Amino acid sequence: MAIDSDYVQQMATQLAQYDVQAGQARAQRSETKYNAELKAVGDLKTALSTFATAAKALKSTSASSDSMLINSAKFSSEGAATASVGASAVSGSYEFFVKQLASKDQVALQGLTDADLGSGSLTLGQDGETFSIDMSSITTLDGLASAINNASDNTGLKATLVRSNGQVNLVLTSEKTGSDQAISLSSDNAAVQTAVDGRKQLSTAKDAIVYLGGEGGVELINGSNTFDAAITGVSLTFNKVTGADDDLLTVDIGQDVSATKDKLQSFIDAFNTLMTSIGSLTASGSDTAARGALAGDASVIAIKSAVNNLVRTSFGDTSLINFGVSANNTGKLTLDATAFEKAIAADPDGFEALFTGKGNLLDSLDTSLKVYTSSTNGLLTSRVNSLNDKLSKINDDYDTLQVRYDSSYSRYLKQYTNLMQVMSSMEQTSSLFV
Repeated sequence: MAIDSDYVQQMATQLAQYDVQAGQARAQRSETKYNAELKAVGDLKTALSTFATAAKALKSTSASSDSMLINSAKFSSEGAATASVGASAVSGSYEFFVKQLASKDQVALQGLTDADLGSGSLTLGQDGETFSIDMSSITTLDGLASAINNASDNTGLKATLVRSNGQVNLVLTSEKTGSDQAISLSSDNAAVQTAVDGRKQLSTAKDAIVYLGGEGGVELINGSNTFDAAITGVSLTFNKVTGADDDLLTVDIGQDVSATKDKLQSFIDAFNTLMTSIGSLTASGSDTAARGALAGDASVIAIKSAVNNLVRTSFGDTSLINFGVSANNTGKLTLDATAFEKAIAADPDGFEALFTGKGNLLDSLDTSLKVYTSSTNGLLTSRVNSLNDKLSKINDDYDTLQVRYDSSYSRYLKQYTNLMQVMSSMEQTSSLFV
């Protein structure tokens, strides 16, 4: 058999590959295993973090502060008012007579032209504070409006130009409502002062005046139409004055059972989503379904057990089961709406105690999940770091295998090259005897 350079390189490659193929196979199996595990741990961490975020959100909704109970307000006249009701609100019925709504101050300076500018100053103010505009370098009304709006010490008013019938009106409007927002004006420019003296009042700054208990009741005065402190836990915004023929505006504050039930359902949905994720990651596998990357993993089993135990634990002498929550045969939670509505009506404080407060359900879940999900010292974070270290080690192994392959290839190449030379020499010698 003739041995040429192609044959030599082919044999050196095959034999060198044979030297490292077992190590490469081991490294590839480990790499595949660790990458699958790394993805699974990442998915688990995401699922736990998503559940933790959903649980935490139950304590931080704007409508209910840190409470699971949601209160709401109902009004006797649609559109007359709106309300934001917090957890501290006490159920009750209140009547209001709205005498006056708060309004902004708005004035128009008429008859001014660009030619009136270029000298003097304009001083504007509200509530005892003033700021001045130097008009010496301002030559247009647009420039004056812009200077007012952009003044760093502007007290809270806006300037706009309104054009009508060939005339330009400089309209000044307070940004806020309330009697203390009345706009004061003065100028040492004669033309501008004339416009100030003849200004047209478009809207007068007023406070909102409301009577609790009907006209002649407890007077409530506020610079805004939103009363945050009139009733504990309730922010009321009035939109309409009570007319002479109107009934008093009745506001009923009470528990919103439907919204509270929806809030509980959102917790149940988040829990069930977590259980679905864990179930997929730990599936034992079958002929038709793949085995989960974390099947039989002790850490995941511990996490699932911890979360399941917490949602079944009693807090404040009650548990979820007392409020219509039960687990089905797959371990997921379900809510019996009728049982919930009866239970919440009978024991709203127990429901609140179950979820909120230090050491109760939501707090305990947060504490428990942080052990696994913390980005600094969480168990899953540590595991991710460990897997990344193992993958880094495999990369080092690949480098070592490459060095071994290169060494083997060089050795075999040299050996077969020598063999090729020997055989070539032998062929040349044998030809002498032909």
